[in-house]
Amino acid sequence: MKNIGVITSGGDCGGLNAVVKGAAQMAHKRGMSCFVIPNGYAGLYNLVDFESLVELKPERIDLVQANPAGSEAGHSRVKISKIKDPDKYERIKTGLKKFNIDGLVISGGDDTGSVIVDLSKHGIKCVHAPKTMDLDLQTYSVGADSTINRIAKFGQDLKTTGRTHNRIIVIEVFGRYAGHTAFRGGIAADADAILIPEVPTDFDILYEHMKKRFTRRIEQSDVKAGTYLIIVAEGIKNIDGQELVDENAGIDAFGHKKLAGAGKYTCQELTKRLKRDESIKEFMKKTNMFIADLYEIPEVREVHPGHLVRCGNSSAYDVNFGKEAGASCVLLLEKGLSGVTFVRVGGNKIKYIDTQDAIKQRHVDIERINFYECLGVNFGRKPAKPSFDFEKATLPIDRYL
Repeated sequence: MKNIGVITSGGDCGGLNAVVKGAAQMAHKRGMSCFVIPNGYAGLYNLVDFESLVELKPERIDLVQANPAGSEAGHSRVKISKIKDPDKYERIKTGLKKFNIDGLVISGGDDTGSVIVDLSKHGIKCVHAPKTMDLDLQTYSVGADSTINRIAKFGQDLKTTGRTHNRIIVIEVFGRYAGHTAFRGGIAADADAILIPEVPTDFDILYEHMKKRFTRRIEQSDVKAGTYLIIVAEGIKNIDGQELVDENAGIDAFGHKKLAGAGKYTCQELTKRLKRDESIKEFMKKTNMFIADLYEIPEVREVHPGHLVRCGNSSAYDVNFGKEAGASCVLLLEKGLSGVTFVRVGGNKIKYIDTQDAIKQRHVDIERINFYECLGVNFGRKPAKPSFDFEKATLPIDRYL
């Protein structure tokens, strides 16, 4: 193992530059050369047509800042198996041979991981640095902590405008069919309600919780000001199990439906209930806010931060984990392993699992939700009766998860 290629793929997020830098630094220390293969799997497929690659020598490594989100290596949403070229794997091998690249460090999520499994089966040596802000892999994944922190910050900040205008604020965030970032970001933002795919949303229950808490805050305020914050994951379902999908949004390059409209739908459902609730008009009159035909009910506003939750700066945790992941992947390749995913560094042990196991989707623990329901957070359902067992932990204790 003398020459290593680094690829980042799928969605961008915090910590990826740390993966690139960690891989390059470890390769240099182990007497190897490390090259950037630009633009994800599109770059890998077209590698045979490149005239040259950027080698991450020490002076070039210095230019890669580990903290900023995004990736020095670039991305594309391309799935190799979907490329129609019947000779695609041989084309990739020819490109790797052209630049004498012996193995690949590839950072990405479940879709990227599925390609790693595919490439490995076709004799292309590659290892996986887990990356997805959705946090839905079996391992911790680069980008999750950074995104959760940004969601929490946006949620906390938006309370200022919400309270100024006495509005209900709904923030829709990424996550597809796992609600980890909405859940954790919402808890950190002190959200009043968190809607996630794991719990079908009963909007009647959500409405009653919102109405009680929102009106109480305004009535108890000496300046009659209050707000109510809801964090919504894009992949939520209603109480009937219906998925909230914008059918006009199409599918992405990996064949997934583009989820859209969960935040808008939540606003519509709450607004409908506000309009038909006569006690709300009485509340507006009681608090001196009511204006006939103009301002009869509180406003419900949607905010969609979109890609703002995956850009900017990385959290310190993601930079640390990213460097460990990138560097450890180089060591895994040096060891002769392929088709495996880095898990963590434990002392002087590099822990890993098969990538096909790592990419199995992991959902939010429903029992953990019940814990926060005891603290008054609404999850769009009637709170379950709490039941806790107690067990003494044993060392070592897993981090983060």
